[in-house]
Amino acid sequence: MTERDSYKRAAALAAVDMVGSGSVVGLGTGSTASFAIEEIGARLTDGRLGDVLGIPTSEATATLATRCGIPLVDAGTDEVAIAIDGADEIAPDLSLVKGGGGAMLRERIVAALAATFVIVADDAKLVPALGTGCAVPVEVARFGAGATLAHLRSLGHPTLRLDGDELFVTDNGNLVVDLAVDPINDPGWLDASLRAVPGVLATGLFVAMADVAIVGGPGGITTMLGRTAPAPG
Repeated sequence: MTERDSYKRAAALAAVDMVGSGSVVGLGTGSTASFAIEEIGARLTDGRLGDVLGIPTSEATATLATRCGIPLVDAGTDEVAIAIDGADEIAPDLSLVKGGGGAMLRERIVAALAATFVIVADDAKLVPALGTGCAVPVEVARFGAGATLAHLRSLGHPTLRLDGDELFVTDNGNLVVDLAVDPINDPGWLDASLRAVPGVLATGLFVAMADVAIVGGPGGITTMLGRTAPAPG
Protein backbone atom coordinates (compact mmCIF):
# COMPACT_ATOMS: atom_id res chain seq x y z
CA MET A 1 0.00 0.00 0.00
CA THR A 2 1.35 3.42 -0.93
CA GLU A 3 1.59 6.24 1.60
CA ARG A 4 -1.22 8.05 -0.22
CA ASP A 5 -3.41 4.94 -0.02
CA SER A 6 -2.73 4.71 3.71
CA TYR A 7 -4.13 8.25 4.11
CA LYS A 8 -7.22 7.27 2.14
CA ARG A 9 -7.72 4.12 4.18
CA ALA A 10 -7.35 5.99 7.47
CA ALA A 11 -10.05 8.45 6.40
CA ALA A 12 -12.32 5.62 5.27
CA LEU A 13 -11.96 3.72 8.54
CA ALA A 14 -12.80 6.86 10.53
CA ALA A 15 -15.96 7.26 8.44
CA VAL A 16 -16.99 3.65 9.04
CA ASP A 17 -16.86 4.42 12.78
CA MET A 18 -19.98 6.52 12.09
CA VAL A 19 -21.89 3.51 10.72
CA GLY A 20 -24.25 1.86 13.19
CA SER A 21 -25.69 -1.63 13.21
CA GLY A 22 -29.11 -1.93 11.62
CA SER A 23 -28.54 1.00 9.25
CA VAL A 24 -28.73 1.49 5.51
CA VAL A 25 -25.50 2.91 4.09
CA GLY A 26 -24.88 4.61 0.76
CA LEU A 27 -21.74 3.08 -0.74
CA GLY A 28 -19.68 5.43 -2.88
CA THR A 29 -17.52 4.78 -5.90
CA GLY A 30 -13.76 5.10 -6.21
CA SER A 31 -10.57 4.07 -4.47
CA THR A 32 -11.20 5.77 -1.12
CA ALA A 33 -14.82 4.65 -0.90
CA SER A 34 -13.62 1.12 -1.64
CA PHE A 35 -11.60 1.12 1.58
CA ALA A 36 -14.80 1.98 3.48
CA ILE A 37 -16.74 -0.80 1.75
CA GLU A 38 -14.05 -3.34 2.58
CA GLU A 39 -14.03 -2.21 6.22
CA ILE A 40 -17.82 -2.43 6.54
CA GLY A 41 -17.61 -5.95 5.15
CA ALA A 42 -14.86 -6.85 7.62
CA ARG A 43 -16.88 -5.53 10.56
CA LEU A 44 -19.95 -7.44 9.43
CA THR A 45 -17.87 -10.60 9.22
CA ASP A 46 -16.32 -10.28 12.70
CA GLY A 47 -19.50 -9.05 14.38
CA ARG A 48 -18.55 -5.45 15.11
CA LEU A 49 -21.47 -4.46 12.86
CA GLY A 50 -24.72 -6.25 12.20
CA ASP A 51 -27.71 -5.93 9.88
CA VAL A 52 -26.13 -3.27 7.66
CA LEU A 53 -27.57 -2.87 4.17
CA GLY A 54 -25.83 -1.04 1.34
CA ILE A 55 -27.00 1.07 -1.59
CA PRO A 56 -24.29 1.03 -4.28
CA THR A 57 -23.62 4.05 -6.48
CA SER A 58 -22.17 2.04 -9.38
CA GLU A 59 -22.02 -1.46 -10.76
CA ALA A 60 -18.36 -1.68 -9.70
CA THR A 61 -19.35 -0.76 -6.15
CA ALA A 62 -22.15 -3.35 -6.18
CA THR A 63 -19.67 -6.03 -7.22
CA LEU A 64 -17.20 -5.06 -4.49
CA ALA A 65 -19.89 -4.84 -1.80
CA THR A 66 -21.26 -8.26 -2.70
CA ARG A 67 -17.77 -9.73 -2.56
CA CYS A 68 -17.33 -8.16 0.89
CA GLY A 69 -20.58 -9.68 2.13
CA ILE A 70 -22.69 -6.51 2.33
CA PRO A 71 -26.37 -7.15 1.44
CA LEU A 72 -27.66 -4.61 -1.08
CA VAL A 73 -30.99 -2.81 -1.47
CA ASP A 74 -32.34 -0.40 -4.06
CA ALA A 75 -32.31 3.35 -3.49
CA GLY A 76 -35.57 4.59 -2.02
CA THR A 77 -36.59 1.33 -0.38
CA ASP A 78 -35.22 2.25 3.07
CA GLU A 79 -34.13 5.34 4.99
CA VAL A 80 -30.43 5.96 4.36
CA ALA A 81 -28.64 6.79 7.60
CA ILE A 82 -25.28 7.67 6.07
CA ALA A 83 -23.56 7.77 2.69
CA ILE A 84 -19.78 7.50 2.42
CA ASP A 85 -18.10 8.61 -0.79
CA GLY A 86 -14.90 10.10 -2.13
CA ALA A 87 -14.23 13.34 -3.98
CA ASP A 88 -11.88 14.63 -6.64
CA GLU A 89 -11.65 18.11 -5.12
CA ILE A 90 -12.78 19.56 -1.78
CA ALA A 91 -13.07 23.33 -1.28
CA PRO A 92 -12.90 24.95 2.18
CA ASP A 93 -16.72 25.25 2.30
CA LEU A 94 -17.04 21.52 1.42
CA SER A 95 -18.20 22.20 -2.11
CA LEU A 96 -17.00 19.25 -4.16
CA VAL A 97 -16.02 18.04 -7.58
CA LYS A 98 -16.99 14.38 -7.92
CA GLY A 99 -17.56 11.94 -10.72
CA GLY A 100 -14.07 11.07 -11.85
CA GLY A 101 -15.31 7.50 -12.08
CA GLY A 102 -18.39 8.56 -14.03
CA ALA A 103 -20.89 7.67 -11.30
CA MET A 104 -22.04 11.19 -10.33
CA LEU A 105 -25.73 10.71 -11.19
CA ARG A 106 -26.17 7.75 -8.85
CA GLU A 107 -23.82 9.33 -6.30
CA ARG A 108 -25.99 12.46 -6.24
CA ILE A 109 -29.19 10.46 -5.80
CA VAL A 110 -27.78 8.48 -2.89
CA ALA A 111 -26.18 11.53 -1.26
CA ALA A 112 -29.50 13.37 -1.36
CA LEU A 113 -31.24 10.42 0.31
CA ALA A 114 -28.75 10.19 3.17
CA ALA A 115 -29.33 11.78 6.55
CA THR A 116 -25.55 12.29 6.76
CA PHE A 117 -23.30 12.55 3.71
CA VAL A 118 -19.66 11.89 4.54
CA ILE A 119 -16.76 12.55 2.20
CA VAL A 120 -13.53 10.60 2.63
CA ALA A 121 -10.29 11.65 0.95
CA ASP A 122 -6.59 12.15 1.29
CA ASP A 123 -5.22 15.66 1.78
CA ALA A 124 -4.22 15.99 -1.88
CA LYS A 125 -7.91 16.52 -2.66
CA LEU A 126 -8.05 19.79 -0.68
CA VAL A 127 -8.02 22.85 -2.95
CA PRO A 128 -8.48 26.59 -2.36
CA ALA A 129 -11.08 26.73 -5.15
CA LEU A 130 -12.80 24.08 -7.25
CA GLY A 131 -11.57 23.57 -10.80
CA THR A 132 -7.92 24.20 -10.02
CA GLY A 133 -6.85 20.59 -10.41
CA CYS A 134 -9.49 18.78 -12.44
CA ALA A 135 -12.35 19.27 -14.85
CA VAL A 136 -16.01 19.01 -13.83
CA PRO A 137 -17.61 15.77 -15.06
CA VAL A 138 -21.03 16.27 -16.64
CA GLU A 139 -23.28 13.31 -17.48
CA VAL A 140 -25.18 13.94 -20.72
CA ALA A 141 -27.72 12.04 -22.78
CA ARG A 142 -26.48 10.36 -25.95
CA PHE A 143 -29.34 11.89 -27.93
CA GLY A 144 -28.34 15.37 -29.06
CA ALA A 145 -24.93 15.13 -27.42
CA GLY A 146 -23.39 17.36 -30.09
CA ALA A 147 -25.88 20.13 -29.36
CA THR A 148 -25.33 19.71 -25.62
CA LEU A 149 -21.58 20.00 -26.15
CA ALA A 150 -22.09 23.22 -28.11
CA HIS A 151 -24.12 24.70 -25.24
CA LEU A 152 -21.44 23.72 -22.74
CA ARG A 153 -18.79 25.67 -24.64
CA SER A 154 -20.36 28.86 -23.30
CA LEU A 155 -19.52 27.72 -19.76
CA GLY A 156 -16.04 26.24 -20.17
CA HIS A 157 -13.92 23.95 -22.29
CA PRO A 158 -15.78 20.63 -22.77
CA THR A 159 -14.24 17.33 -23.86
CA LEU A 160 -16.12 14.09 -24.40
CA ARG A 161 -14.57 11.45 -22.17
CA LEU A 162 -13.08 8.42 -23.88
CA ASP A 163 -12.47 4.86 -22.72
CA GLY A 164 -9.58 3.87 -24.91
CA ASP A 165 -10.68 4.57 -28.48
CA GLU A 166 -14.40 4.48 -27.62
CA LEU A 167 -16.68 6.95 -25.89
CA PHE A 168 -16.90 6.42 -22.13
CA VAL A 169 -20.39 5.17 -21.24
CA THR A 170 -21.80 5.39 -17.71
CA ASP A 171 -23.69 2.62 -15.92
CA ASN A 172 -26.83 4.48 -16.98
CA GLY A 173 -25.90 4.32 -20.67
CA ASN A 174 -25.03 8.00 -20.92
CA LEU A 175 -21.92 9.94 -21.94
CA VAL A 176 -19.58 12.07 -19.84
CA VAL A 177 -18.25 15.49 -20.76
CA ASP A 178 -15.28 16.79 -18.77
CA LEU A 179 -15.67 20.56 -18.52
CA ALA A 180 -12.52 22.53 -17.73
CA VAL A 181 -13.26 25.72 -15.77
CA ASP A 182 -10.39 27.27 -13.84
CA PRO A 183 -11.12 28.54 -11.32
CA ILE A 184 -14.78 28.00 -10.45
CA ASN A 185 -15.66 31.23 -8.65
CA ASP A 186 -19.30 30.32 -7.95
CA PRO A 187 -19.89 26.55 -7.90
CA GLY A 188 -23.60 26.93 -7.15
CA TRP A 189 -24.16 29.19 -10.14
CA LEU A 190 -22.15 26.91 -12.44
CA ASP A 191 -24.01 23.82 -11.25
CA ALA A 192 -27.39 25.47 -11.87
CA SER A 193 -26.26 26.78 -15.26
CA LEU A 194 -25.05 23.35 -16.34
CA ARG A 195 -28.24 21.62 -15.23
CA ALA A 196 -30.26 24.14 -17.22
CA VAL A 197 -28.62 22.94 -20.46
CA PRO A 198 -30.89 20.52 -22.38
CA GLY A 199 -29.33 17.06 -22.32
CA VAL A 200 -27.42 17.50 -19.07
CA LEU A 201 -28.50 14.82 -16.59
CA ALA A 202 -26.12 15.45 -13.68
CA THR A 203 -22.99 17.38 -12.84
CA GLY A 204 -20.03 16.54 -10.66
CA LEU A 205 -20.47 19.74 -8.66
CA PHE A 206 -21.85 18.87 -5.21
CA VAL A 207 -22.67 22.17 -3.51
CA ALA A 208 -24.04 22.39 0.06
CA MET A 209 -24.49 18.62 0.14
CA ALA A 210 -21.62 17.26 2.25
CA ASP A 211 -22.09 17.17 6.01
CA VAL A 212 -18.63 15.96 6.95
CA ALA A 213 -15.30 15.56 5.17
CA ILE A 214 -12.80 13.20 6.78
CA VAL A 215 -9.34 13.79 5.35
CA GLY A 216 -6.26 11.67 5.91
CA GLY A 217 -2.75 13.05 5.68
CA PRO A 218 0.73 12.88 7.17
CA GLY A 219 -0.51 14.55 10.37
CA GLY A 220 -3.39 12.11 10.84
CA ILE A 221 -7.10 12.69 10.39
CA THR A 222 -8.74 16.09 9.88
CA THR A 223 -12.51 16.46 10.15
CA MET A 224 -14.26 19.29 8.33
CA LEU A 225 -17.92 20.03 9.01
CA GLY A 226 -20.24 21.22 6.26
CA ARG A 227 -24.00 21.46 6.75
CA THR A 228 -25.21 20.39 10.20
CA ALA A 229 -23.78 17.03 11.10
CA PRO A 230 -22.24 15.22 14.05
CA ALA A 231 -18.51 14.79 13.97
CA PRO A 232 -17.31 11.20 13.99
CA GLY A 233 -16.98 9.89 17.52
